[in-house]
Amino acid sequence: MTTTKAPGKNFADIKDMTFERALKELESIVGRLERGDVELEESIAIYERGEALRAHCDALLRQAEAKVEKLTIGADGRPKGTEPLDPGY
Repeated sequence: MTTTKAPGKNFADIKDMTFERALKELESIVGRLERGDVELEESIAIYERGEALRAHCDALLRQAEAKVEKLTIGADGRPKGTEPLDPGY
């Protein structure tokens, strides 16, 4: 089951989170769900928040990846410029 956004849920605070903060909260949610120490309704609610956090982290990673460039080296061994990073490595 893959859900990108829960209908009727507003996670407005997530859009302002840093990657590190969002990832930390996501890891906490995953831990709680794996331990099974939450009731069904709360499990559903935190799962939905986790999906929103995952999507936010994914978007931030894609933005960072788009900014990364690699140096190109000339025949003489000196840097000659940059080109977009090939994410398919």
